[in-house]
This record gives sequence, C-alpha cells and structure tokens, in this order.
Amino acid sequence: MTSRNDPAAVPVATADDLRERIRRKAHLKGRQPEPQALADVQALIGPRPPEGHARDLLIEHLHLINDRHGALHERHLVALARLMNLPMAEVYEVASFYHHFEILRDGEQPARLVLRVCDSLSCQLAGAGELLARLPGRLRALGHGDVRVQAVPCVGRCEQAPVAVVHQCPVPHATAERVLAQVDLMPERAPALHPQSPAAMVFDAVPESAITRGGEGVAPAWVGLAAYRARGGYRLAADVAQGRVPRDAVLAAMEDSGLRGLGGAGFPAGRKWRIVREQPAPRLMAVNIDEGEPGTFKDRTYLERDPHRFLEGLLVAALVVGTEACYVYLRDEYHGCRAILQQALAELRADPPCALPAIVLRRGAGAYICGEESAMIESIEGRRGEPRMRPPYIAQVGLFGRPTLEHNFETLYWVRDIVQHGPQWFAGFGRHGRRGLRSFSVSGRVKEPGVKLAPAGITLRELVDEYCGGMAEGHELYAYLPGGASGGILPARLADVPLDFDTLQPYGCFIGSAAVIVLGRNDRARDAALNVMRFFAHESCGQCTPCRVGTDKAARLMQAPVWDGDTLDDLALVMADASICGLGQAAPNPIRCMHKYFAHEVGEGPWPGDLPPPRGGVRTERIPPATPGEATP
Repeated sequence: MTSRNDPAAVPVATADDLRERIRRKAHLKGRQPEPQALADVQALIGPRPPEGHARDLLIEHLHLINDRHGALHERHLVALARLMNLPMAEVYEVASFYHHFEILRDGEQPARLVLRVCDSLSCQLAGAGELLARLPGRLRALGHGDVRVQAVPCVGRCEQAPVAVVHQCPVPHATAERVLAQVDLMPERAPALHPQSPAAMVFDAVPESAITRGGEGVAPAWVGLAAYRARGGYRLAADVAQGRVPRDAVLAAMEDSGLRGLGGAGFPAGRKWRIVREQPAPRLMAVNIDEGEPGTFKDRTYLERDPHRFLEGLLVAALVVGTEACYVYLRDEYHGCRAILQQALAELRADPPCALPAIVLRRGAGAYICGEESAMIESIEGRRGEPRMRPPYIAQVGLFGRPTLEHNFETLYWVRDIVQHGPQWFAGFGRHGRRGLRSFSVSGRVKEPGVKLAPAGITLRELVDEYCGGMAEGHELYAYLPGGASGGILPARLADVPLDFDTLQPYGCFIGSAAVIVLGRNDRARDAALNVMRFFAHESCGQCTPCRVGTDKAARLMQAPVWDGDTLDDLALVMADASICGLGQAAPNPIRCMHKYFAHEVGEGPWPGDLPPPRGGVRTERIPPATPGEATP
C-alpha cells in the first residue's frame, strides 16, 4: 500500500493542468455582455482609467445611458456592470431604485416621448386630475399614440400649477392645448437635451418679479460673473482666503446671526460649521438642492436668478470649515438649473477669486428620500438613496467616510449678506418675537403665488394679505399646510400663529422648508391629507417596514368615507416611533391633524353650522382616461 506521504503517489500538475484550472476559475457565470452593448456604454462613459471606473459614478453613468437611449436596456446594464467591475445585481438594484430610470428588456422600445404631469397637491388644486384624464385621448386623436402620459410627484414649480413636463421641457399653467403645442415642437425621437443647451431652459427661468409676485418666465435671465462682481461679489471669499477677514470672525458672525438650516431640519448653521471644523481632516461638503418637498420651489427660484451668490457662500463655508471638496446634489427635474449652474461654475473656474476646492455637480434621479442628508450621501456615492442609521452622524462619518458639512442651497445663499452686513442685520428682521428672514414658497388659493421673502414669525394671514395679494378670487381661507407635505394641516382659525421654527410644534405641525399651500372653503382637508399620504407611500424608500407598509396602508384607509380612527392612530404611532428617518416619522402628521382639526370631514364629528360643505376641491380618485377622440372642453 502506498503511503500518502510518498512523493511518488502525489500527482504532479503540469503547465497545461494549471492553465486549465485558471481557465475554469476565470470563466464568468451568468449573462455575458454583448460586444455592441459594451461599445455603446464605453462610448458614453469613456475608456477605463488605470484605477478603474469610480464606484460613486454609477448613477452618473446610468444617466448617460438613459439620456442617450431613452431607457436602460438590460444589455446595457450588463455591459456597465462589466466595465465598472460591479456585480450585475448591484447595478440593477441601484437602477431600479430611482424613479427616473426605466428598465426595459432587450427588444422592448421606449416611448417616443414621455409627458409627465405633476399630481401633487398644488397642481391637483389647479386641475391636474382633469389634465391627466384628457391628455391620452387628445394625443391619440392627433396621432401621438406613442407618447406616454405619466403622473409624477412634485416637479418644483408649484407657483405655476398645473405643470407638465414634455421630455425635459416644463410647461407652466399647463392646459391640453399648451402641452400639445410643446409636443408638436419635439423631434420625432426626442434626444436628451444637453445640459447647457438653451432648449433645456424652456420655461425654466423666473424673472426677478417672481420673488414678490408669481411669474412663469420664458427666458433665462440670471446674474453672470461680471455683473455679480460689479456688485461686490466674491470680495468676501477673496478676503477670507487671504486672511483679511479672519475665519473665526466669519464663524462667529454665522453663530450670532441665528441662521438655521433652511432645508427643513433647522439646525443652527454656525454650530454645524464649528462641529465639522473640529473633526479631523480631510473634510468634505455636500450641498442639498434635491428640492422635492411638495410645495417647495425657493431654491430653484434663487438658483435661476443668482447662482454666484450661492457659490460664494459655498466657497466661504469651505474656507472656514476647511473642506477639500464640495459635492452639489441637484434634483434631476431642474434641467435648466443644471445648465445655469454649470455655466456659472465654468465662469468661476476661468477667473477664480481664490484657490478653489474641487466642486463636483451630481445629478439626482427622482427620489424624494434623497432630500434626507444621509440618503443624499448614499446617492452621491452611487448607491440606493436609503437613510443611514445614526450615530455616527455625517458630521463625523459622512461622504466617503469623511467628516462632512451638509447644507441646503438657501442656507449658503445667505452667507455673504450675513457676513458683510453683520449678524444683527439678519437677526434684525422678524415679527412676533422671532428673528431672521424666511423664504416662503406659497401656492394654492392665493392671488399671487411665488417665493415671498418675509420676516420670520409672520403669520399666514399676514403673509397672504401683505405678500400674496390676498386670497384668489372666489376663495375664502379654510386651511393651510405650513410646511409642505410633511408639515401637517392647520385650520383657518389658526392663521395667526407665527410661522417659524419651534412655533408650530404645539399644534402638531412644523414649518420645514416653509412651503405654504393654501386651501379655500371649496377644498377638503381630507383630500389634501390623502394626496400627501399617497405621495409618502410612493416615495418611501422601503428600507423600514413601519414606513413602507404604514404609508401604503394609511393611504388605503384614508379613502373610506368614514375613517377607521383607531387603526389609523395605531399606524401613526408605529410610523412616528419606529421609522428610521423623517419621512416615516412625519407621515402621520396629516392623519393627526385631521383628527384634531377636521374631524367633521372624516365622520368623527358634526359638520360646523357656519361652514358650508365644500364643493369640488381636490379629487380623492384619479379620473379615468378619456376615450380616443373624446371632446375636451
């Protein structure tokens, strides 16, 4: 019997044996990329760098493919996975997470044109339901049967409601006639608009008057670098960079001003700078312009007018905190804003006031949840936009694992004015014991919707009467949403509550991004509550069960003529207490406000004698599509 230790008994592997073993191990399992698909994708994303394609560019690469081909075909996803050296499952899970990516099987063809109609609350008040019902029939009757009509959440143009988006071109105050006219202007197969193409800005720019009055705008008219410098622009950034204005003095001014984060959370800006500044280098910055809260459009309005004021605020923050790179996350719906921002950055890089940090523009993909700071960071890193568990906080472990200063666009927009005029300038504004300025995005039943720059602490009644020209003709104040979809719903009798951080919490609401949506007596608060709950159900990232299941279940229960109050209360409690992020935690606000202030609408109390039953208003059910050839009034 031969011993196992006998060398003669051990087979010797030949060179051919080793080559065969390597060949078997290297053979890829699963679907292999097609040569043409590889060539298509490589032509878009460029040749492979020596270190490989960066993982955080996955969403940017998906946008390139989606823009070029009108959708994401499976063959291109397989090719992209090979070129980026990523598992196909990982590429698919990211692509399928974001609403603006359409995944098609090979052989399927995308629609010639996608026509999106906003169905969020402000647009529903303005007749979006009727528009959605009639457009398919009108399109088919005119030979546009290959155009797909799609209802979408808020597109950030609530002052122009109802709004449709034809391919990438917004149509404000949309009627069937205006939308069809825009469709006729599109080519046979609409290509993606180059982000710097003027066509990408159709209806995208808002005139200066929109800051005080509503306006739709038809041509870009923003402050360029020369005009901005003529008004003293970038002088502060140069002074801080060269030490003429001490960084500590800037930080003190930010703290003394009382400026709080204007994206919704309201964390003191100066304190955030100090916290991140004390973290070990290298540090990064992430700027949130994913303005997805229904009713909010202030960031878009300011960006369309004065991008360099924002960029100077970004530079000053980077200098004071010491961040080596800044990532700007802009929502995908703002194609014209992206063009403006890219042109402004090109101007700045050609003639900088000081050494610039790396400024990287990243594009969202239609996920509301990415407005949450940690979900935004996940998206910037090329992943699904799912909020992170905390701690650690992103000020400690943020973008790419580094300490990160996260800010909303408008917070940085005010930095230059606060430092140059002094902190007391900003703090000197305010009413009813509050301090500072707030940019209110006002829409709904008012005469003059738009962005209203007003003192913090102003009441809804004062805001409507002094800044909006009063209620719209034929409407009387019935209710209002003080903070967009998340902020709850208040009745007209509470129209004298100061609007600011911390003033609305006793009433079960909060101001958030200061998106004010006004309802008249012909509207029903329960329909508004159902509209926003459907929005939450649509936009839940699905990571945690309380939010994923709770919002969907609540939306179904809220359709009943008489609410099941006990079940809805249980759902509200679970969502508020057990959800990971603010979406699920704020989703119960409409339910609780309905129980508290509008019980008569959900069968929990008698209808007030002084209030006539509302007529019309927001519809709870989407109108069925019109039949081909149906007449449209």
